[in-house]
Amino acid sequence: MDYKQKSEKATLFKKWFLDNRFSIVLLNILLFFLIIWIFNKISFVLNPAWVFFSAILPPLLLAVIQYYVMNPVVDWFEKKFKVPRVVTILVLFLFVLIALIWIINILVPIAQNQINSLIKNWPNIWNDAVNATQEALRDPRLHEVKGSLQNMIDNTQKTLFKSGQSTINATIGNISSAVSIITMIVMTLLTAPFILFFMLKDGHQLRPYITKFAPEHWQSSFSQLLYDINYALASYIRGQITVAFWVGVMFVVGYMIIGLPYGLALAILAGFMNLIPYFGTPLALIPVFVIAIMTSGSMVIKVLVVFLIEQAIETRILSPLVMGNKMEMHPVTTILLLIGASSVWGLWGVFFGIPIYAILKIIVSRVYNYYRRESEIFSETDAVSSTTGDADKKANNAK
Repeated sequence: MDYKQKSEKATLFKKWFLDNRFSIVLLNILLFFLIIWIFNKISFVLNPAWVFFSAILPPLLLAVIQYYVMNPVVDWFEKKFKVPRVVTILVLFLFVLIALIWIINILVPIAQNQINSLIKNWPNIWNDAVNATQEALRDPRLHEVKGSLQNMIDNTQKTLFKSGQSTINATIGNISSAVSIITMIVMTLLTAPFILFFMLKDGHQLRPYITKFAPEHWQSSFSQLLYDINYALASYIRGQITVAFWVGVMFVVGYMIIGLPYGLALAILAGFMNLIPYFGTPLALIPVFVIAIMTSGSMVIKVLVVFLIEQAIETRILSPLVMGNKMEMHPVTTILLLIGASSVWGLWGVFFGIPIYAILKIIVSRVYNYYRRESEIFSETDAVSSTTGDADKKANNAK
């Protein structure tokens, strides 16, 4: 009798705890938050590591971005023409140096003049836009919405004024921070090329080297995991940079054709802002439409035509050709991720939320598949689905 009761208790324990999916999920969540709590309690131990990581992150990040852009060229020359990697790397560095010299001597002065002129004249442009809006509000047909539009304009002016004041106060009150930022930029520009050189030279040996540290029976899966993460990062970085570059080029050509004032500066802004999926280009168009409204009514129509043509080329030709569906992310997921990441981490979250999500998605998916394959919890479901499949096959054969 005692043996039977013990057996029933053991069966209930195994049923409700060991082989119960809900219990396993709750235990995993509990362990996850327990680990976070422990790390929070020993944060004083991890602070030096975080300071060290923050110091090396900027040059490493810049080198990684350049690595994913240049590495396909180095690999292609090595495989196709048997050119040593060092030779290709040095030629690429020389090409980049010549391009930087040309940009600094030719493109930067033009863009700098337009940017300085735009910054200098922006208050007048904004005041003209406000006056034009207020003039339009005198139309009797807009009398009902006049109050709400006027409040919106006043709130926007107050927000811009407060932001400008806080920026000036922060700049004046944080001279030491400004010096440290300048020092960080200089060190990043000096050290990133050296990191990039050795990444291009020996980067293809990194995955086999890291794989050796995994247990022998996990090395194949771990190597595939590293490959998938590298492929996802490479696809995202190369795709975003390529699309942003050609978007900037299209806007430069379009603004030059229609004769938009400050066209080069606004096109460069649109190219940089395009690095932010979905939201970048619309945000970059706000100053464009303000300037177009102040120029003429026909200029607004011309800008709208340029935007529609650019969007048609980008969405139907450029993005599918360059990006495809390599990230395997639904647009709704991307938008929600950008909103959440920007709220938590600000600008860093906007730029790095998607690649971090892609890496975590790959890791979680592989861990889940491994757990599903090795755990007994899913054995019954798999057995049922297998039995059902065999029964369907037999039924189809009988027919």
